[in-house]
Amino acid sequence: MLRMLRRVVLFPFAALILLNATGARPGAPPPQETPRAKSQKLPRPLPLGHDVTLARDPASGELRAAKDLSPVPADGAIRSRVTLVQVPCTVAAPDGTQVRGLDQGDFHLFEDGAAQEIASFDASATPASIALVIDASPSIYRELAEMRGAARSLANNLSPSDEIAVVSFSSEAHLLLPFSTNRALLGRAIDSQYLAGVENSSESRIYESIFLAARELFKDRTGRKAIVLLTDGQDSGLGLTWDARSAQPASGARASRLAFDDVARELGADGIALFIVSTENRPRGMTPEWLEAHRNEMLVTAEARKQNMPNYTLYLAELARRAGGQLYFLRETGNLSEIYRRIALAIGAQYTLGFYPSAGAARPGWRTLRVDLAEGAKVPAGARLAYRGSYYVSAFQ
Repeated sequence: MLRMLRRVVLFPFAALILLNATGARPGAPPPQETPRAKSQKLPRPLPLGHDVTLARDPASGELRAAKDLSPVPADGAIRSRVTLVQVPCTVAAPDGTQVRGLDQGDFHLFEDGAAQEIASFDASATPASIALVIDASPSIYRELAEMRGAARSLANNLSPSDEIAVVSFSSEAHLLLPFSTNRALLGRAIDSQYLAGVENSSESRIYESIFLAARELFKDRTGRKAIVLLTDGQDSGLGLTWDARSAQPASGARASRLAFDDVARELGADGIALFIVSTENRPRGMTPEWLEAHRNEMLVTAEARKQNMPNYTLYLAELARRAGGQLYFLRETGNLSEIYRRIALAIGAQYTLGFYPSAGAARPGWRTLRVDLAEGAKVPAGARLAYRGSYYVSAFQ
C-alpha cells in the first residue's frame, strides 16, 4: 500500500518537473516554432508570369491578362474615374547630397500644362517597396560577388520599415524573396545559390522581367515604389533595333507579344521609379547634360547613333526617362556599393506629391507632368529637381 501511495504522489511531481524542463504548462499546446525562426526560412524561387496569358486590348492597345479584358459597355459610355496620382520627386544639391526638410508649399505641380492642387504630401514618412531585379545571365556573372555586398549596403541605408524583394532573371524571371523587412532573409536571398543558378541560359530577358516584376509584385501596393535593376542592358527578348518603331507593339498575329512601350506603360501606370545600374561604360556623348536636354523626347535616334552610343544603353536610358528614374554606370563610379548607397539615399529623401487630376481619368493614355520649386523654397543655388515627366492612365484601372 505504501509503495502504491508513493507512486501516486511521485508521478504528478515528476510530470511537473518534465513540464517545467520543456517550458510547457499543464494544459498548454505543444511548443511551436517561434515566428522569428519561421521567418528565417527562404521560400523556394517562384517563376513569374507562368500563370497568366496576356492579350492586347484592341480598343486601348494595352497588354493585359486575357481574363481582365472586358467588352466596352453596351451603351458605349466611358466611365469616369478619379484616382489619386502619386508623383515621387527628389531635390539634390549641386554636390549630389539630397535636400530634405521641404514641405508641400515648396512645390508646384502641373499636368499637361495645367496647375494641379496637391492633395497629399509625404516626405518619406511611409515605408517604401523596393524590388531588386538582378540580371543573372553569364554576361554579368562576374558582378554578382560584388552585388552581394552592394545589396547589403542598399539595405543598410534604407529605413528598417522599407520592404525589399529580390528577383533574379536570365531567360526567365524568378522571385527569390517576396517583399519583406527581414534583413536576415534578404541576406540569405542574396547569398542563395539560386541568384546565379536559377537556370543555365545565355539569354537575358531584361524588359520582360521588369514588366513582370512591376505587374506581379507591386499590385495593390501604395506609397513609394521603386525597382533597382542591375544589368548590362543587352536584352534578348524584344528584338529592339535602331528603328524606334521596334519599341512599339506589333500587329497581326504578334500583337499580343510584349513590347518596350508596354513596359513603360506598366511603370507609368503604377508610379514605380526605376533606378538602373549598367555594368557597361557610359557612352561618351551620354552626359547628364545631354540627358537633361533630351528629357522630353525619344532617345533612340539617328543623332545618338552618329555619336556611337550603343542602342541597348539608349533603351535603358529611355526607360529610365519615361519612368522618372536614374541611370548609373558601374564603370564610372567603380563601386557598386556606393551606387546602391546613393540609390538608397535618393529613395529615402523622396517627396511624394499626390493629386486628383482636374481633367479626370476618363481619357486613357499618357499625361505629361511638371514639378517646379516654389519661389522662396529653401534650397541651395543650382539644386536639381528630379521627377517622372509623365504617367499613364490605364483603361482598366
